Amino acid sequence: METTPIKTAQPLESSPALQGERLSFTGTLASLTHRQAMDLAEQHGGATTHSVSKQTSMLVVGEEGWPLETDGKPSVKLQQVTEWRLQGLDIKVVPESKWLHLLGLEERRRDVHRLLTPAMLSQSLNVSVGLIRHWERIGLIKPVKKVFRLPYFDFQEVACVRRLSELLQAGISQHELESSLIRLQSMMPGTEHSLAQLTLLARDHHVLIRDEAGLLEPISGQRLFDFDPESCESQTHGDAPTRSAGAVSLPIAHFPPLDLSTTDWLEQGSHLLEDDRVTDAIEAFRWALLSEPSNPETHFHLAEALYRSGNLAGAFERFHVAVELDPHFLEAWTQLGCVAAELGQTQSALDAFDIALQSHADYPDAHFHKAELLNRLNRSAEAVPHWQAYLVQDQRGPWADVARQRLAAAASRRDSNAPTTE
Repeated sequence: METTPIKTAQPLESSPALQGERLSFTGTLASLTHRQAMDLAEQHGGATTHSVSKQTSMLVVGEEGWPLETDGKPSVKLQQVTEWRLQGLDIKVVPESKWLHLLGLEERRRDVHRLLTPAMLSQSLNVSVGLIRHWERIGLIKPVKKVFRLPYFDFQEVACVRRLSELLQAGISQHELESSLIRLQSMMPGTEHSLAQLTLLARDHHVLIRDEAGLLEPISGQRLFDFDPESCESQTHGDAPTRSAGAVSLPIAHFPPLDLSTTDWLEQGSHLLEDDRVTDAIEAFRWALLSEPSNPETHFHLAEALYRSGNLAGAFERFHVAVELDPHFLEAWTQLGCVAAELGQTQSALDAFDIALQSHADYPDAHFHKAELLNRLNRSAEAVPHWQAYLVQDQRGPWADVARQRLAAAASRRDSNAPTTE
């Protein structure tokens, strides 16, 4: 992917914001690469180093991910600077967004605090939308705002989703992961605000938390010896257990448990769908609807499961029921439009995207999908403002790359079709 040059807010001569500062960076930066950050710091009068020393005057901490080593401990730079600060050295530890504000780069600062919908988050981290919604529903991740039913997540929750996904890949079952973290929230005051505050590790297919006292196993509450950091590294195991270890099996020929509530069935369906047991997931969602037939969320999840099974007509109908029950269900309108497009009902698809945008004019998913459909219909000129609207909300994800490529192609076609003058 091409990178754009960094533009300073003012000429260097009038903006020596970092004159005399000696900087280093740690953690993953949300707005630019470490190389770009070092160049930018030097443009503003600072000197940069890859490592820290007692001559370092400022350590900038990236806000895309935790500044951690592979053993889950704080980065070496952060540990060293913290020790020197305790000894009395004047070294500033500055969050990335505050550093950008210091340089007058408000546009880049806003990029740090960009908000992502579940679909945008799914595209960026390769985690299913259903699992993201499930984690939001049970409180493991928390949106910073909601527009009707549509949640938006900030960079802290992005880091949290990334870490949860890594723990699943390290061999921890979904049931074990969720049980541990829900238990943890009841044990540690303040954890409910964001799991991004925690150092989460994997050992022998179990979740561990590292705090100042060492390692803690959330479910048992036991403290563990912390003598083998490498065994806690998140690595993918070939014999990882099935992620849906806590989900019930739901063959049609067997009568299901009678003591499960609508919420229980909904959770079971989500687990089963994540484990690719699509037929069982469909049955779970249907049982959820037996006791609560007017729940638009359940119809939405059933529609997604039907879509995964290849039943586009069934998915279309259930998405339609969801928006009939809740006309402001933005994700349902967008998914309805996507399925309608696959069924060849292009005008219905465009209408569905338009209805979503009438409720939420800045809804990035609807802008993107409408633009893509218009492009497939050879109506790229109409698609341009929707790709542009999408890029206002997201400049860094996979869809943003697609939107830029489409805009470049549309501009090229426009230039080639322009009349030439003799």
